[in-house]
Amino acid sequence: MPPQLLSTEQLDALKRYNTPTISNAIEIFNIRPRHLGFLPHRIRSLFPDFGPMVGYAVTSRTRAAFSTEKADDPTPDYLRYVAAQPGPKIAVGQDLDDPPGLGAQFGEVNATIHKKLGCVGHITDGCPRDLDEVHALGFQLFGLNPCVSHAYVRLVDFGKPVELAGVEIRPGDLIHADKHGVCVVPLECAAKLADACAEVERLERPLLEICRSDDFDLEEYIRRRSEMKVKIRE
Repeated sequence: MPPQLLSTEQLDALKRYNTPTISNAIEIFNIRPRHLGFLPHRIRSLFPDFGPMVGYAVTSRTRAAFSTEKADDPTPDYLRYVAAQPGPKIAVGQDLDDPPGLGAQFGEVNATIHKKLGCVGHITDGCPRDLDEVHALGFQLFGLNPCVSHAYVRLVDFGKPVELAGVEIRPGDLIHADKHGVCVVPLECAAKLADACAEVERLERPLLEICRSDDFDLEEYIRRRSEMKVKIRE
């Protein structure tokens, strides 16, 4: 888990910003390349009317394809693992089927128990179901699409790094997600990120004011834009 958890106030501050602003603010710290750290667009919010969610990843891997192999069910230990982690939490599930989405790990029942255990949403590279019921819970879902059946869904393991659409998410990673997508927040800058978001908005505001002005001046816009990029690099 993270070496230092954010306070409730810090987490609430991050929820005031959308993921594009979060992504822009992370760039200020020059921690990672700009094309990394977020899930591709095919993993989308199934409830885009919900606002941003922020939480720490609790991870699992599942399969839903038919199998004759017999194995012990690790679900009780998995639920104890989820319950033991600090919140808020986001259940991140890797679908090991090829192609993914043969059956849903999360529907009304799983969303309800995970919410009881302190989770605010679920992110998968597969397909959840029971959208109306889960939406009524206020529980966010991210995935490829909705699906009909849970098929033969079963836990393979949990509490380990997972890979969703080529992006690794580790247990305890801080995640910010909304209708734009899913962003993994580097823990090195998490405590300072809300202030960086405010700075991004402050620097962008003059550009927007110029564009909205009835006396729009292209050269003034170009000059201000260059100044903003210099300040961000600093």
